[in-house]
Amino acid sequence: MKTDRFIRHAVCLVLMLQSPGLLADWREALPDARRMGGGEMRVFGFSIYSAQLWSPRLLAGNPPGADVPFALELTYRRSISREDLVEASIKEMRRLSPTPPNSQLMARWEREMQKAFVDVRAGDRITGVYLPREGARFYVAETLRHVVRDEAFAEAFFAIWLDPRTRDPQLRAQLLGTPKP
Repeated sequence: MKTDRFIRHAVCLVLMLQSPGLLADWREALPDARRMGGGEMRVFGFSIYSAQLWSPRLLAGNPPGADVPFALELTYRRSISREDLVEASIKEMRRLSPTPPNSQLMARWEREMQKAFVDVRAGDRITGVYLPREGARFYVAETLRHVVRDEAFAEAFFAIWLDPRTRDPQLRAQLLGTPKP
């Protein structure tokens, strides 16, 4: 009985060691990242999440360029379903798109976000990492959940917070470490 238990524990340990990407924190992708800014997303006075922007190469007040890696960390203050997170993201990506988005492309991006996101509860954290010429990685708490190898997706997704046309210019300014607009 003890031998079986020991073998199961050893097998689990070996599997964990062979899959370090599944256990890696987002900071491994951006080891020199510094907090650029942060703020709260509020709707009708209710806090939805707190957000923090991290990067090794951003200057306060400047939005990141396409060649600058960064992480956007969201800590949720209330429960939200994965479907609602995906739907809200797709809606904003469509709104910010310079041209009417291709429906097949949006369907693919929706599938990617279904893999990347989870149902969240108060206190849960999802971090998206933008990596130039690669795409995006999504971490739930400290665990890598999904990699999207599509730079266009990554740019469109992070534009939700960082594009000058964002729905919350005050949060954008706080993330970038600038005074309120």
